Amino acid sequence: MDDLKQEFWDRMVSVRSSMLGIKGHGRLVAMSPRIDKDVPRDIWFITAKGTKLAKNVSEGAQAAQLVIADDSAGLYGDIDGTLTQSQDRKVLDDIWNMAAGAWFEKGKEDPDVCLLRFAPATAEISVTPTSGVAFLYQIAKANILGEKPDVGAQGAVVF
Repeated sequence: MDDLKQEFWDRMVSVRSSMLGIKGHGRLVAMSPRIDKDVPRDIWFITAKGTKLAKNVSEGAQAAQLVIADDSAGLYGDIDGTLTQSQDRKVLDDIWNMAAGAWFEKGKEDPDVCLLRFAPATAEISVTPTSGVAFLYQIAKANILGEKPDVGAQGAVVF
């Protein structure tokens, strides 16, 4: 399953939205995940200090859940891990973008900016073709040759 884990990281770069939450604290909220190539194996989020997520981790690490369903990346996952606040200015500089800037009046320097770090532990992952054409090709090929289509992989991953 190391191939599936690597495929997860390769595709995470393209994921634009996800659902993130603290285990046992109700519903998940929409968040934009970011990957910093200099700090591999963590998923980063920018939020405001006043959000429930930021408040829940203000006193320390919390068990968290990240859910991804991204057709364009061909990645689906239910990931358990740990969510913490981070003061890593370099990561904030690396992952900051115009979308984040739209939420904060003073940009990265806004005192309300809160950087969250999600460290995945375990997951159930599915990867699929990222192209509708590739999917249709696999279906047509399977029908012609009488075999099962190759439409991706699924499995449990330990990070």
